[in-house]
Amino acid sequence: MNILDIIGRKAAAMPAPGTALPRRSEPIPTASEHFVNGRALKGPYPDGTETALFGLGCFWGAEKAFWKLDGVYVTAVGYAGGETPNATYREVCSGMTGHNEVVLVVFDPKKTSFEALVKAFFEAHDPTQGMRQGNDVGTQYRSGIYVADESQRKIAEAVKATYGAELKKRGYGPITTEIVSRPPFYFAEDYHQQYLAKNPNGYCGLGGTGVSCPVGIGVAAG
Repeated sequence: MNILDIIGRKAAAMPAPGTALPRRSEPIPTASEHFVNGRALKGPYPDGTETALFGLGCFWGAEKAFWKLDGVYVTAVGYAGGETPNATYREVCSGMTGHNEVVLVVFDPKKTSFEALVKAFFEAHDPTQGMRQGNDVGTQYRSGIYVADESQRKIAEAVKATYGAELKKRGYGPITTEIVSRPPFYFAEDYHQQYLAKNPNGYCGLGGTGVSCPVGIGVAAG
C-alpha cells in the first residue's frame, strides 16, 4: 500500500507502535492572528494567562465553543496526542499519525477558571462515544483533556467523575475522555483557524448531550 492509499483512509483505532507516518521537521504554515479578535495566535500571551488543551470532535465547532467564553484571551486549533510531528490535516485524517484534533485555549484565571472550561468542554459534546463524535468517525475525533500540571489533572478527573454520574442517570454509558499529560501541540493550517467565523454556514458535527455538567465541586487548585 502506498502513502497516498494510507492517507486516504480513516481509522477508528490508534496506529500500532512504529507504524505512524514519518516526521516533518518544519512546522506547517498557519495564521499569525486570530480571525475574530486579532490577537497573536502563537503569542506571546499576556503575563498571568494560562492555557488549556481539549479534544472534542471536529475542531471547527470545538474552537467556536471556547472563543465566545468570558475570560478567554485567544484560541487556536491544531493537532496533539500522536506520533507525527508537524502533521498535515490530511495526514491526521488518515488515522496514521495518532493525533487528535484539539483546541488550545489561552485564558485569564482572574476572569474564568480551568474548571469552568472543563464544564464547557463536557457540555459541548458527547464524551461517551469513543473514537467518534456523531457521524464523524476516527481517532482524531476522540474526547480528551490534555493537562498542563497536577492541578489541572485533579480538576479534570473530579469533573469527569461528577459528570459521569450525571450522564449515567440519563442512560449514557461511561465517559471515554482521556485525561493525560499535555503532549506537544502543533498548529493546524491557516484555513482551519476560526473556521466557523470565516464560514458561518460551515459544517459542525458537534452535539452535546443536553445534560448539565456540575461545577463548584470543591477541588482545590495546587
